[in-house]
Amino acid sequence: MDNEFFEKLKQSIQHNYESGGSHAFDHTQRVYNLALKLAKGENVDLDIIRASALLHDVAREKEDKKEIECHAEHGAEMAEKILRKMNFPEEKIEKVCYAIRVHRHSKGIIAETKEAQIVQDADRLDALGAITIARMFSTGGKLGRPIFDSNIPFGKDNGLHNSSVIHSFYKRILTITPDTFNTGKAKDIAERRYAFVEKYLKQFLLEWEGKA
Repeated sequence: MDNEFFEKLKQSIQHNYESGGSHAFDHTQRVYNLALKLAKGENVDLDIIRASALLHDVAREKEDKKEIECHAEHGAEMAEKILRKMNFPEEKIEKVCYAIRVHRHSKGIIAETKEAQIVQDADRLDALGAITIARMFSTGGKLGRPIFDSNIPFGKDNGLHNSSVIHSFYKRILTITPDTFNTGKAKDIAERRYAFVEKYLKQFLLEWEGKA
């Protein structure tokens, strides 16, 4: 499929995304760009990667609104209808739907195709690095979560990990270690992004205590 097709696909799905927040369409665009970066030089079907990257979160807003239980499962169903309507190659549709269905690595699902592994890695990479710091504080503000509560200890699942944005980093973001990625390229990028988040948190805590 040519670039015009994917541009039309991109424009046709805009209404499915929230206007702001951590899962607005800019997240999808970054995942799309990362997926293409990871796919470069690999023996993969770029049509499948491009379509599944663009559509992987097409049902995310519905999940956020509690209209559905799992945006990956429902998103795969939506993607099938969207792609069929746009005359995407029939033999590739199920492969796109599979990549969308398994993209949530947090569910413990192991992607079995190279295309699905790349999309899964691209999505997880956007949860590490400088942008995820902005996303975390944006979401924290939206939920009315304090920046930090120094009275709550780290290091144990006491059910209070969402009591502050900084606690959420330790419970959620720092569990996305480089070794949990599928591809070598993603592991390399993840190492740099993970180290950046660690450095930021160290500096944050020093400043919080007035030590830096």
